[in-house]
Amino acid sequence: MAGAPTPAIRALTQAGVAHRVHSYAHDPRSDSFGAEAVAALAERLRLAAGQIFKTLVIELSGGTRRAGQLAVAVVPVPCSLSLKAAAAALGAAKAGMADRAAAERTTGYVLGGISPLGQKRPLPTVVDASALRWDRVLCSAGRRGLEIELAPADLVRLAAAVTAPVATD
Repeated sequence: MAGAPTPAIRALTQAGVAHRVHSYAHDPRSDSFGAEAVAALAERLRLAAGQIFKTLVIELSGGTRRAGQLAVAVVPVPCSLSLKAAAAALGAAKAGMADRAAAERTTGYVLGGISPLGQKRPLPTVVDASALRWDRVLCSAGRRGLEIELAPADLVRLAAAVTAPVATD
């Protein structure tokens, strides 16, 4: 791994969680960060595209959540996020995609490198239930071009996440 460990990698190391870090050459012209990770890593690591997850920052309102509260949804790259399902899983009436600047400021990561782990201010998190079908999954390590491989149960535990079916094909 090039450079200093990210907060996500430090969180895994400090928790004593078995993990592997995978890097790939990020194309700065790319804005489809998840698809780029799948293209670079799925075949090389013999993974299904559904084992590589993207981290989306959403804004919750209503229910037990105050308006504007940010949260995280972790879903397989090939899927879309059901905002309605994510809101329900996190005890909110509604959810929408968060503003990029707010997401970056709150998590401490840049878009395309937001990790569900090691955030500056940990956010309520939901991981799509499909993660539990796999023995290993990948998610962002906190930098574009850097992914963490770990057991899904460890991801859920360290992110203090709930699991629910929040992804749609």
